[in-house]
Amino acid sequence: METITQNAWQYYYYLAWFTTIFFVIKLIIFSVFGGDGSEVSGDFNTEMDSDPSFSFISLQSILAFLMGFGWMGYTCLKEFELSQIITLLCAIGVGLIFMFVTAFLMFSVRKLEKKVKKDKTTAVGKIGKAYTDFQPKGQGRIEVEINEQLTVIDAVNNTEEEIKAFDAVKVVKVENELLYIEKVN
Repeated sequence: METITQNAWQYYYYLAWFTTIFFVIKLIIFSVFGGDGSEVSGDFNTEMDSDPSFSFISLQSILAFLMGFGWMGYTCLKEFELSQIITLLCAIGVGLIFMFVTAFLMFSVRKLEKKVKKDKTTAVGKIGKAYTDFQPKGQGRIEVEINEQLTVIDAVNNTEEEIKAFDAVKVVKVENELLYIEKVN
């Protein structure tokens, strides 16, 4: 038992290094690729409402807890020469502080994500192109500028005429959040 107490600083030390390395790797991935690394940018945006949910218990916050726990435990035993119980309490306290700070920072970063509410009425009168084929009075998708941003969005053919993909179309009205289009001759 005495060997475990004498070498307890090693457990804290190796835990601290291990979690610090993974924390930094995860932080780099978050910084380079965004929240989950699945975002891909392109020339246009599709109409989607997404709300990235915030979770207090995340891999990043757990790594932050273990990192703070490890470094504080090591410091308390090796530098301050405190008892095992006081070291454990200090390590848990610092680990929780690291966890709260990391969770708060990740939450703050996610709040910065831009969510644009597109006013579809700005598309009325604009010329776009059919993204899919439209049957008479049928539904499909078009590519048109909304709020000065090229967007692929659902639309309804307002005529009895068939519209082929890549045909020029004009938005004639917006009703119930759907764009109604006509073929441009």
